[in-house]
Amino acid sequence: MTSPAEPLNTGPLNTGPLNTGPLNTGPAIPGGEAPGKEPPGAEGPPALVVSGVVAGYGGGDVLRGVSFEVPQGAITCVVGPNGAGKSTLMATISGLLRPRLGSVTLHGEPLTGRSPRQILNMGVVQVPQNHSLFKDMTVRENIDLGGYILSDRALAARRMKAVFEMFPQVAGWAGMKAGSLSGGQQRLVEFARALMLEPKLILLDEPSMGLAPKILKSVFAAVRQMNANGTTILLVEQNARAGLRLSTRGVVMENGTVRLSGTGREVLEHPEIGALYLGGAVTSAK
Repeated sequence: MTSPAEPLNTGPLNTGPLNTGPLNTGPAIPGGEAPGKEPPGAEGPPALVVSGVVAGYGGGDVLRGVSFEVPQGAITCVVGPNGAGKSTLMATISGLLRPRLGSVTLHGEPLTGRSPRQILNMGVVQVPQNHSLFKDMTVRENIDLGGYILSDRALAARRMKAVFEMFPQVAGWAGMKAGSLSGGQQRLVEFARALMLEPKLILLDEPSMGLAPKILKSVFAAVRQMNANGTTILLVEQNARAGLRLSTRGVVMENGTVRLSGTGREVLEHPEIGALYLGGAVTSAK
């Protein structure tokens, strides 16, 4: 079984050829973390451990021995070019795809081989890349669906109250039809819905996809706020620079493997990765 990816080292990387063009790094997010500045919060023990995962579709392997850890209480960002295996990774963790080899554990409990419903009950909630709200239902009704597995309706009501306190702007939209909201507003409602189960881990798949830079500020601020309230987050992000600035840990994938892992700052400042993926490394503020 492949061991978890080693921390970033200072030596040169064996880069190999890329299978596609560079990432869409996107514009810098106004009000985001300064280059080289670590997001608040120290790393804890691993919440999620992905070890030697091999998985794919129709007999072809997309993931080829993927290993990394998501520390408890951290934001871990996975970046990589199109076709690197990021979406396949998310599907494997959430139980939509069973790996051929390897394991995935949450706080030591195996996720591998469990159904998506069982993994949801264990506290793993995914916000998919494509918008997933029911457009003809109100915002309140959509958020209430996030707690559909809760048998205690009083508990569900308390959870919704807490969610509205965390996201007062979402509370203001409670009676509106979800389809009347903008893409960025719908994303915030999806975050609120995910919190109804007080998840141990939230999987965010490309939350900035299709959103204007001005809207991204509020979406990434919401991610930071969820994490500040104690939620562990695994983020797959096409805006690599913004995602890594937001994150405690960074994981770079290429051709179905983990090319390197380190702190978000280390990945941002690594000159080779910066040149390949980020249009040049970010220089640490002195």
